[in-house]
Amino acid sequence: MNWTLEVVVVPVSDIDQAKVFYEQGLGFHLDFDHRWGETFRVVQLTPLGSGCSIQLGQGLTSMPAGSLRGLQLVVRDLRAAHAELTGGQVPVSDIQVFDRSGAQRPAQADDDLNNVGFMHLKDPDGNSWSVQQITDRP
Repeated sequence: MNWTLEVVVVPVSDIDQAKVFYEQGLGFHLDFDHRWGETFRVVQLTPLGSGCSIQLGQGLTSMPAGSLRGLQLVVRDLRAAHAELTGGQVPVSDIQVFDRSGAQRPAQADDDLNNVGFMHLKDPDGNSWSVQQITDRP
């Protein structure tokens, strides 16, 4: 039996601000934005190429805004993704390389980033994301 992860709820304090960040800042596709009454709203966005979406909203979770950690996106070209985000004014860390011992260091221009290159960012509430380069999978 296949088990697929389809949605992750991201706890935010300002739904509209978070929607702008994910849609315009990170380039996620807006799937829908629906309200049901005064106490329930769901905004679903999907990273381009992903089979898993995120949901922001009211009445979705009891997690405090900004408490989500460990979310990870994967790209084929981390340097291009870094340039795109910094050019669009999304604050991101410098690109880091993790070696087999777990140590990290700043990436050098000639580093092969496949599987070991990362950058990190936070949404306006502080939910944290890592972005990893995976060019080839075994």
